[in-house]
Amino acid sequence: MAGREMVRKAEQLVKEAMRGNDASHDAWHVWRVRDLALSLAHEEGLSSNPDSMEIVELSALLHDIGDYKYVRDPSEEKVVENFLEEVQIEESKKMKILKIIKGMGFKDELDGLSNNELYPEFGVVQDADRLDAIGAIGIARCFTFGGNRNRVLHDPAIHPRSDLSKEQYMKKEEQTTVNHFHEKLLKLKDLMKTKAGQRRAESRHKFMEDFLKEFYEEWGGRA
Repeated sequence: MAGREMVRKAEQLVKEAMRGNDASHDAWHVWRVRDLALSLAHEEGLSSNPDSMEIVELSALLHDIGDYKYVRDPSEEKVVENFLEEVQIEESKKMKILKIIKGMGFKDELDGLSNNELYPEFGVVQDADRLDAIGAIGIARCFTFGGNRNRVLHDPAIHPRSDLSKEQYMKKEEQTTVNHFHEKLLKLKDLMKTKAGQRRAESRHKFMEDFLKEFYEEWGGRA
């Protein structure tokens, strides 16, 4: 199947698979990550290789299908693998895409997994996903997800967890939405894999710091 046809089919799969998700992990999130990933890939010099750009685009499009936070049926975990087999993508590309998707989550970073040394495409896709988790969009997504899960907005008595392992991070413990900034979002700037991602993360990170400063001032009645 031709490359652009595979992309169109992947876009359709995204619309179908993510239709029931809240707005923090919906198709709009995927479109933003795809655009960011392709932009970062250009800045990182991958655009001279059409195969790399195809891997980047398809990985970005498919990266959140089967996300453990939204899986309702164990069979959903195989959707991406089944899709890549159906469109008959080359085996080498298929394996790279699956490797990127399975290793790009924050929980996997906590587990010490890193693919960027082997796959340059990994860095731009992961950085794109993380850029969408910080800054103004990241703040909006964080509170959208927290509201969807009925999490407490903020409770000064509940402190952020430190030195999280993968297992601890995935536990369904009662945590506040604001604590998620300290447990994950404020750490992402220093975990960017590409120079292009690092540059973009600076201003988004600063925006979150300013937001939290104002939030705590208002919460405490000081502003």
